Amino acid sequence: MNKAIISTDKAPAAIGTYNQAVKVGTAVYLSGQIPLVPETMEFISEDFAEQTHQVFKNLIAVCEEAGGELQDMVKVNIFLTDLGNFATVNEIMAQYFRKPYPARAAIGVKELPKGAQIEIDGIMELPSTN
Repeated sequence: MNKAIISTDKAPAAIGTYNQAVKVGTAVYLSGQIPLVPETMEFISEDFAEQTHQVFKNLIAVCEEAGGELQDMVKVNIFLTDLGNFATVNEIMAQYFRKPYPARAAIGVKELPKGAQIEIDGIMELPSTN
């Protein structure tokens, strides 16, 4: 197995025993991103929409470091502390993805690291270079 660790300073540093992403072949497994600003490691704000945009910006940085783009994600898991924000997530996600959309799950959870309101992880499949 050819496993490569993906790391960029354009996304928040890992704050535990994990990496931002791991690439195996053409699959990239992205760890969950919360709305931390990479330069400060603080939340962008307490506003849910701003937090969601920051999470997508962090995911974009990791995808690009792995050699792909956000649109290459084939599976996205969205964790929300308030499922009442689901419609907002849909609106914002539509600004970052175009059809065909990735497979997705949206899960309500009691709490997230550092008190975040949203966390997103997923799997990206890099385009074939053949």
